[in-house]
Amino acid sequence: MSASAKSMTVAGIMSGTSADGIDVAVVRIQKSKPRLTLLAHEGFKFPAALRRSVLAAMNAESTSTAELARLNWRLGIAYADAVKATLKKHPLQLDLIGCHGQTLYHQPAAQAYAGKRFACTWQAGEAAVLASELQVPVVSNFRPADMLAGGQGAPLVPLLDYVLFADAKRARVLQNIGGIANLTAIPAGADASAVIAFDSGPGNMIVDALALQLFREPFDRNGAIAARGTVLKAVLDQALRNPYFKQKPPRTAGREQFGREYAAKFLAACLKRSEKPEDALATATALTAETIAQSYKQFVRPKMKARSVDYIVSGGGARNATLMAMLAQRLAPMGCELAASEDFGLPAEAKEAAAFALLAWQTWNRLPGNVPAATGAKQPVLLGQVTYA
Repeated sequence: MSASAKSMTVAGIMSGTSADGIDVAVVRIQKSKPRLTLLAHEGFKFPAALRRSVLAAMNAESTSTAELARLNWRLGIAYADAVKATLKKHPLQLDLIGCHGQTLYHQPAAQAYAGKRFACTWQAGEAAVLASELQVPVVSNFRPADMLAGGQGAPLVPLLDYVLFADAKRARVLQNIGGIANLTAIPAGADASAVIAFDSGPGNMIVDALALQLFREPFDRNGAIAARGTVLKAVLDQALRNPYFKQKPPRTAGREQFGREYAAKFLAACLKRSEKPEDALATATALTAETIAQSYKQFVRPKMKARSVDYIVSGGGARNATLMAMLAQRLAPMGCELAASEDFGLPAEAKEAAAFALLAWQTWNRLPGNVPAATGAKQPVLLGQVTYA
């Protein structure tokens, strides 16, 4: 802890791989430990035209320079509007903003390009727009510093998980289910070096894609569509053979692995087995549940050394009753007691946004924000770039 670290009111902004909208969390961060208090949280859907542009740009095979420049600026405007709307409803004076940005491309492993091999990542959303509109400094672009230290640039939420949920007596897993599903495992009494964190695989991403294509719905609300379907075991078994699910942590996933191309192949496999579209949704939901449970069993359970584990779920997937029932069925026999992050005082949709508020505070106070045990980095590093108002 830096002796000059300051207590601050910080807004965190997150728009995830589902590209369904923006979450804003305003937290008060006190310099002891640090300690977080959630002051406000609001969620905002992307305007339809903006969401279409984001989805078209993600992992795109081709686009134009003008399109990317405009999207980068337009996202900055959307983030600024979301923070303004939050502050209108909750009058608070901000000291700092942390914005993850919208991931358009994430390549954690080195690949050849123009004569060199390197990893790279890009989160769009012009920070200067935010800083100018809110007249508050902004920390953004969190992933590159970790990648340059040998990490995968993700997951970055484990610092918040450790600060909020580490317990001397209880083993805990923090499972976030956004577009991608990721977990942080904290053994009882562990320090940050013992944290296990990685992306388990698809979260809502495939379910959302199929709901949109088959039912013209942006997502399967409460899992109601999947509840009417039957899991196609042959399709599920084939999907589970994907090499990603056997890859040892640290590992990250995104639309590069489970985006529109994957969803199209998954749907085709389902339609070969069943003409009922509900069955495709049920099978996609089961894939998320099964890969989460298998990830826990294979990579986490042996290291937890506990008969019972608090398994705390956040993200949009926590609102899907069918998915939560599938998870409980698979995790309960392994001693996992399923809970929602609300039970611990943090709304499911606020967690990732709050994490980037904390990471911004760390950067502002010249403190490292990555957890090398989670990302695979060689050492803790200072994350992000500061844009002054």
